[in-house]
Amino acid sequence: MMNGVRGLASLYSWRYPATLVYMLQSTEYHVGPYLRWYWHTQNFARVAHRRSLDRTRAARLLLWAVRVGIVLQLVAAVGLAWLWRRHHLTGGWEFALAAAVSYPVVWAHLVVVPLVLGRLIIVRPREALLVRRSESLFQKHPGIKIAVAGSYGKTSMKELLQTILSQGKSVAATPANKNVSVSHARFARNLTGQEEVLIIEYGEGAPGDVARFARITHPTHAVITGLAPAHLDQYKTVEAAGQDIFSVAQFVPHKQVYVNAESTLTEPFMHADFQPYNSKGALGWKASHVRVGLDGTRFTLKRRGKTMQLHSALIGEHHVGPLSLAAALAYQLGLSIQQIETGVGLTAPFEHRMQPYAMGGAWIVDDTYNGNIEGIRAGLQLLKDIPAKRKIYVTPGLVDQGAQTAAVHHTMGELIAHAQPDIVVLMQHSVTPDIQAGLRAAGFKGQLLIEPDPLNFYTNLPLFVAAGDLVLMQNDWPDNYA
Repeated sequence: MMNGVRGLASLYSWRYPATLVYMLQSTEYHVGPYLRWYWHTQNFARVAHRRSLDRTRAARLLLWAVRVGIVLQLVAAVGLAWLWRRHHLTGGWEFALAAAVSYPVVWAHLVVVPLVLGRLIIVRPREALLVRRSESLFQKHPGIKIAVAGSYGKTSMKELLQTILSQGKSVAATPANKNVSVSHARFARNLTGQEEVLIIEYGEGAPGDVARFARITHPTHAVITGLAPAHLDQYKTVEAAGQDIFSVAQFVPHKQVYVNAESTLTEPFMHADFQPYNSKGALGWKASHVRVGLDGTRFTLKRRGKTMQLHSALIGEHHVGPLSLAAALAYQLGLSIQQIETGVGLTAPFEHRMQPYAMGGAWIVDDTYNGNIEGIRAGLQLLKDIPAKRKIYVTPGLVDQGAQTAAVHHTMGELIAHAQPDIVVLMQHSVTPDIQAGLRAAGFKGQLLIEPDPLNFYTNLPLFVAAGDLVLMQNDWPDNYA
């Protein structure tokens, strides 16, 4: 865990208790990820380098408990030393010293005790009851229930469907990326029963998750947004993740399962009755005249003499497939072409997901939300297609790739090289050498920069770019990853 004098000194810093609470907060108070992060940390002074503790009520209580506990342990150590000395006992100073200096490790572990006990005694029983009650609410709800599952693009697809369908239907959707059973249960508790369409995002974290969500929420339709290496610390293989994601099809008529056919890893799981969608169209609607720029994506959808002229502020040809499905499904559910065109026109980039903004005459495309190799591929295609004086690609790499980490990042390096950016900036992390190997293998001839301090780079980005530049920033690297 420790490495050098600075690392050791960081254990006894006044900021150390706040760092422990920050680590817990960053891992969403999950004990396993917190402890793994703790025992891999070399210098606690650098843990909260990019972000800081959000001092919520729970965080303040934990911080207070840790600081008070440390003080009490130190007072107890002094008291023990005094008692040993008073009674002329041997070994007292050594024991007291050990009690005094061990407080950083002791409280790093004691801080999780109330979390574990609270979760076992209070939180889990309460959540289990809430989830059981929600199943009845979902089962009785008369509306169309659309499940959205996949390794990536779930929240984006959910928000596309909600934006477009809301032009002609009463629609409710699970908020943000709240996509597990207890989130679904809280969502169900607030339904009126008058909604015509429910859109429910399914997160996948471990085998069996998606089938469990489907049993509880009773979907009538399902959208599978794609399959890519993700959460492989739990699934171990992409095939296992695919089996879990496609298990939603056991609960939905196969004609009402819509699958992203541009995700090649979905092919082994396809059924003849599933409805594919891609950049060529969806549900019999054919996409054509696709034009992509930093002002958005325009294309035409045609089917049996009917035409939709669609313009979305979303950028990238990879959005044509999801937009086509959302438009075609909306038409199937009774919306007019005018309503659909209006709805598509309201769709816009979501925060940190291919979100463009201007900076000093340059264009920055922020795609730093939860990356995956398919998102990398789509972003690099955009970088390649849009003209610019100078093209710059920035990334730290991808997390949660499990045993495929080296292979995925080698592929990523090759994809970057094929896009031919003028400059590649790699944030220095454990996967950097694998990306570099892929760049070399594909013959990258541009400038390569390795940035050891991501915060410094992003803070000084206005000084790095020039007018006419196009900068694509992909993925984030949370503090709890090496």
